[in-house]
Amino acid sequence: MIVAVIDIGKTNAKVALVDLATLSEIALRRTANAPVRQGHYPHHDVEALWTFILDSLADLNRERRIDAISITTHGATGALVDAAGELVLPVLDYEFDGPDRLAQEYDAVRPPFAETGTPRLPVGLNLGAQFFWQQRRFPAEFARATAMLMYPQYWALRLTGIAATEVTSLGCHTDLWNPWTSDYSSLVGRMGWRPLMAPVRPAKDRLGPILPAIAQRTGLNPQTPVFCGLHDSNASLLPHLLSDAPPFSVVSTGTWVVSMAVGGRKVELDPARDTLVNVNALGDPVPSARFMGGREFSLLTDGQPQEWIDDDVAAVLARQVLLLPSTQHGSGPFPHRDAQWVNAETLSPGERFATISFYLALMTSTCLELIGGDGPTTVEGPFARNPLFVRMLAAATERPVIVSENSTGTSIGAALLATDGAPAMSKGEYSAQPADQAWGDYARTWQLAVQTQPTTI
Repeated sequence: MIVAVIDIGKTNAKVALVDLATLSEIALRRTANAPVRQGHYPHHDVEALWTFILDSLADLNRERRIDAISITTHGATGALVDAAGELVLPVLDYEFDGPDRLAQEYDAVRPPFAETGTPRLPVGLNLGAQFFWQQRRFPAEFARATAMLMYPQYWALRLTGIAATEVTSLGCHTDLWNPWTSDYSSLVGRMGWRPLMAPVRPAKDRLGPILPAIAQRTGLNPQTPVFCGLHDSNASLLPHLLSDAPPFSVVSTGTWVVSMAVGGRKVELDPARDTLVNVNALGDPVPSARFMGGREFSLLTDGQPQEWIDDDVAAVLARQVLLLPSTQHGSGPFPHRDAQWVNAETLSPGERFATISFYLALMTSTCLELIGGDGPTTVEGPFARNPLFVRMLAAATERPVIVSENSTGTSIGAALLATDGAPAMSKGEYSAQPADQAWGDYARTWQLAVQTQPTTI
């Protein structure tokens, strides 16, 4: 079976063809995904994305016949639609700071961390804060809404005409879901939003075939099924839930680096350090932590070479060149620290790249420690292609790190919604074991420096 996966990331949008027989991507189309900074507020350009999706489906279907469609998207994003399925307000960009202007009022109604596993996050990273701000700021438009959709199901609605919602997106730091009762949080009732919530359906549910207009536009079979879809980090986790024995951890890398621990050590999550409870595709709570690692990498390497040689690594380890957190403020395990370079005079480009790679690995190790990560760690996404990141992560955690052989675990996981069987998962291209003493010493030096680093912002 060939599944077309619509994968809307915060930085890029993709449509990938996944062959379920081999669990591999066989074709890919990609476009940049930038918010529109005009109108009511910064928002996602859903019409440009829609054109890209339809063009890609048509193009890819000419290469290989598409048997099904699945959807995965970034979190912290939702859509308000009317009875005709049209947006009543633009889909808000979660980096917009408008919701912060009503922070005091929102904090008075949002549920506690113990109820939802959702930490209080800045800007629009709590989806409930977005909807609260939209309702207060645009009451007439909000009143026209008949459904409050999570982002994957917004695209499913456009493909099928069927409204639904699903727990991996509902349970992703939204304030809208109680993972312990598998029901909406008290916020939904308090705000009168429950009538707006479309039926909760499993991620693997077939919502229906594509609409006739979609079939005509793309050339797909009119009976092509569309699956309900899921949050992208949980798409990365799903193949491992179906095939791996706990304990294990999965690190999904992209704009956000999201660490998820399954069957790990019991720890008390600290909401002040961006730990949270995700809900996986099977409906179970998963301790998680995150930081904006992909964004940090882009900012730190902008215009800089991304190459290194062994001598660069040796120099960084010997001189203990450190980058301390954080280059992106307001989220992650050190949300109120200002980035600091140590022993970084006259760095060569290769030494700088090595230090950045080590920093990202050590931030990830911190996240895994905060959520009780145990057993092997599988790295998915772009950082899996960085051997310096992988090796330092193994050194810092003192556990094996498995590198995913797929360019993105999200596409494979989303495609698996189209099958009921457990996948025969490859364990990756290679496994990095904890490194030699110099790597471990570096990790401990960084960890000690962070402990004594002052809060500066």
